[in-house]
Order: sequence, then structure tokens, then C-alpha cells
Amino acid sequence: MEPKEAPGKETMGTRKKSLPFPRPRLYMLERRKTDPVVESSVPGDYSGTLTRSQSHRTEYNQKLQEKMTSQAGCSTAETLTQEKEHQRMMAKRSKIIKELIQTEKDYLNDLDLCIREVVQPLRNKQIDQLDVDSLFSNIESVHQISAKLLSLLEEATTDVEPAMQVIGKVFLQIKGPLEDIYKIYCYHHDEAHSVLESYEKEEELKQHLSLCIQSLK
Repeated sequence: MEPKEAPGKETMGTRKKSLPFPRPRLYMLERRKTDPVVESSVPGDYSGTLTRSQSHRTEYNQKLQEKMTSQAGCSTAETLTQEKEHQRMMAKRSKIIKELIQTEKDYLNDLDLCIREVVQPLRNKQIDQLDVDSLFSNIESVHQISAKLLSLLEEATTDVEPAMQVIGKVFLQIKGPLEDIYKIYCYHHDEAHSVLESYEKEEELKQHLSLCIQSLK
């Protein structure tokens, strides 16, 4: 007769059968958050196998593609903005160069009028009390260097694309002579102003100057 087991007690074999098989957790921790867990539907399969849902992967790829497309769109918009800014700056640069050349033309024209209608007539009259050189200093030299500067500027910009126009080298090229001539002109400026004031007190000289001014007008 086999001994009966005490009530409430389980044998070792029964206990082992009732224990669930522990599923691996390491793979679950390492898997990507976007991958869903799909457990095996086979009865008794406790291996905890994980598979990736194909539809979820497609959705993820679509979102990634949308994000990349959005970034590409932003990059294109930024590029267009930069191109517009560059075009605006080039247009402004071209306008400044044109104004610079036009200003030099106007200045040269004023010098030409002054020499032709005032300086030369006064020299030709040979008035003893009137010192033309003290009054106008080296204005002829100023006219010559201004004409040279204008010629170089026109040469650097005529038949040249606006983006390829370089005028800085023109000023560097003529820098020395330009400084030398204007140093003399500026040095005698205050003296010429004083001479003019003294001549305006002399009625005869004042009349000669007035006639020259009228011819300019």
C-alpha cells in the first residue's frame, strides 16, 4: 500500500509543472520603441519571440519621409531668400556705381565751366591787382586729375556686367596723384577765400568777377 501524501503539500514535480517559464526581457529592452511586440499565438510557446509589424514600419517611413521633405522645403525657401537678397544688394551696388560716375561727370563739368568762363577770361585781362593763381590755386590740375579719374571709372564699367564691375582698383591706381593735387588745392583754400573777400571790396575787381559769374549763370 503506497503512502499517501499529506494534504496541502505538493510534490516537487507538481511544483515544477505549475511554474511559468520566464520570458527573456533583454531583447524587449533593446528593441526600438517604434517596433510593436507581437507574441506567438502557438499554444505553449513561451519563448517570447518579437516580430516587427510591416504596416507600422511603413507608417514610420512615411513620417520620416514627410519630415525630410519638410526640411528640404525649408532649405529651398531659405535659398530663394538668399538669392533675392543677393540680387537686391547687387542692384544697390550697381546704382551706387552709376551715381558715383554721374557725380564725377557733374563735378568735371563744373570745373570746366569755371576754367572756361572765369579763370581764362581773368587771365587774359591781365589785371594787375588781381592774382588769378592765388584766387583759383591749381584748379587746372584738379580738372586734369578729375578727368583722368572719370575716364578710368568709365573704362572699368563700360560694357562690363554689373556683377563684374570693380572700381576699387581705380582709386588705388590714381590714389597718389589725387592726393598730391588736392593737398595743394586744400592748402591754399583758406588763402583763396581771403583773397576773394579783399577783391570784393575793390569796385573794379568786383565788377570783373561779377561779369564772370553772370556768364556762368
